[in-house]
Amino acid sequence: MNKTEAKERIEKLRGELNQHRHYYYVQDSPKITDAAYDSLFLELEKLEESYPELITADSPTQRVGAEPAKKFEKVKHDSRMLSINDVFNFVDLEKWQERLIKLGAKSAIEENGYFVELKMDGLAVSLIYDGGFLVRGSTRGDGTIGEDVTNNLKTIKSIPLRLKHGSWRKEQGEKLLCSRGLDSVLNGKFEVRGEAFLSKSDFKKLNGEREKSNQPKYANPRNIAAGSIRQLDPKITAERELDFFVYAVPSKIGLHLHHMEHDLAKSLGFKINSNNKLCRNLSEVKEFLTHWEKSREKLPYQTDGVVIILDDKKAFDRLGVVGKAPRGMIAYKFAAEEATTKILDIILQVGRTGKLTPVAIMEPTLVAGSTVSRATLHNADEIGRKDIKIGDTVIIRKAGDVIPEVKGVVKSLRHGGEKTFHMPKVCPVCGSKVIKKAGEVDYYCADRNCSTRQLRQIGFFVSKNAFDIDGMGPKIIEQLMTEGLINDPADIYKLTDGDLQPLERFAEKSAQNIIEAVEKSKEISLERFIYALGIRHVGAETATDIAEQFGTIEKVLSRKKEDLDSIYGIGEAVGNSFDEYFSDKKHLKMIHNLQKLGVKILPFHSPVVSKKLGGKSFIITGSLESMPRDDAHKLIVKNGGNISSSVTSKTDYLIVGDEPGSKLDKAKKFGTKILSETEFLKMVR
Repeated sequence: MNKTEAKERIEKLRGELNQHRHYYYVQDSPKITDAAYDSLFLELEKLEESYPELITADSPTQRVGAEPAKKFEKVKHDSRMLSINDVFNFVDLEKWQERLIKLGAKSAIEENGYFVELKMDGLAVSLIYDGGFLVRGSTRGDGTIGEDVTNNLKTIKSIPLRLKHGSWRKEQGEKLLCSRGLDSVLNGKFEVRGEAFLSKSDFKKLNGEREKSNQPKYANPRNIAAGSIRQLDPKITAERELDFFVYAVPSKIGLHLHHMEHDLAKSLGFKINSNNKLCRNLSEVKEFLTHWEKSREKLPYQTDGVVIILDDKKAFDRLGVVGKAPRGMIAYKFAAEEATTKILDIILQVGRTGKLTPVAIMEPTLVAGSTVSRATLHNADEIGRKDIKIGDTVIIRKAGDVIPEVKGVVKSLRHGGEKTFHMPKVCPVCGSKVIKKAGEVDYYCADRNCSTRQLRQIGFFVSKNAFDIDGMGPKIIEQLMTEGLINDPADIYKLTDGDLQPLERFAEKSAQNIIEAVEKSKEISLERFIYALGIRHVGAETATDIAEQFGTIEKVLSRKKEDLDSIYGIGEAVGNSFDEYFSDKKHLKMIHNLQKLGVKILPFHSPVVSKKLGGKSFIITGSLESMPRDDAHKLIVKNGGNISSSVTSKTDYLIVGDEPGSKLDKAKKFGTKILSETEFLKMVR
């Protein structure tokens, strides 16, 4: 067989094998035996060995065979992979719909209804195709940055390496997606998102094999799916036999209903969940939820709930995003798995802010696929409300990876020897006074030098999303504190090789690695620095908002209280805790010491693309027609403007959309310039 003949035979074999892969893994309807498939695969493998120059990226032989990765490269998603807010009952689901209606989605709900999808218990991933070929697969990560796991995802046989030229049909009649639209999908850049997961049968099979070889069993299918995708060696991923369902097509190709994304994905060769359904109204959604809550055990995979999505994509986009979750989507979580156990004791954990959190120590029990022996009791009010005593038999609840909680007490099993828990008057760690702030339910250790509080604060400071000092875990920090080498974060930058080498567990190399990691961390962005300080109520997103408004650490240090009040999305609680932190001379001294020791706090890298808005302050009231409010805020910042949350005499412009609120009256009172949406868009475009 010459090269031309081999090429022709290879192409035919690939087409045949890809078609049978689709029949077997996507349609669950095999047309030939496994032996026949293996024979065709072996023939293709031998031909490609003879003519390696004919191997292509979409060949069935390329699903497994890549060299193990040394590490995963970071990948920035084209658009954020968002989270979903949860509800646990029909009442909260109805409240969600009421909020959508208030925000102007009534007609969208009545005309197009909801698309409901069984929520897979796996790992969310993004797939990028270019020219019809799979070029990149990545994990969700933090929603903005994920990890490149392309070679591992290629081992999942229900993921096509090359898009299939399908015949996607619209709802009305037999009209096909216009050839131009389909060509743009097959020839350009195209993204789908979905869930990689492990079936119950494969989970059982895998644990059976581990049991035979005297290895500990895996806790649940989700952990295996997540761990498999993040294996450095793709061959290990391939052994796990993962599956994949598409749940979204974020590529903008003109689809106006969400369920059409699933239809298109199916026609292009992807596997979609056939149990998903289009519901005309909330009553039909409830019927779907009730059915699957009772019948989910019959499914071949694990599901912990249902995702309900507004089917009208334009209305969905207009509703925008709150925090990390879109308004037009909600997850209804099925009743969590429950078990009973006995509370042996209640202890207190001291957090980095000094907060005392009561934790139940329980007799170990199996719930939701894992053994638990601790559960948070949140606060003293929660203990009182549920009437929890030491010695009680309690019902504990755990859903997926969520921390277990005590649902209630089985009071009929009390014997009279149970003990009532009382919050202590002094900190269990340092013996300092315990205080309770007015209007709050939590208790705090009053001593900011409390060792456990300091340990957690420093641990937070060096954590991955903060200064990211590799190798400096809790035990190392505790050892350094015990030896008197560090008392606050600034002391970390005073450490030398000579300080560390004499310590237990430290050799010359490990000491050098720590010092190198410390040195590497000396350059940090303003938003990560603010987050690293561990200010109460200030998470990663809030830290970014603050950094975006102030720009530099110098402006943060010289801020005034009213500067915080004007930042969009910063409430009173955040403003107060931020102001309290930076009013403390001890904290200011620590920051100045960090800078003296070489820590460089980089200015916020603003996404400004123009200075059309010249530093003017803007507020938006009402809903905009052309875009969600969050997108308008980004547009203002990109063009050099600032966002405020409340109208003052210093506010330059108020942008007015549909159904404006009380801010319009305040703006008129102050003489603020009022803009329509059209006028605003003219300013920036």
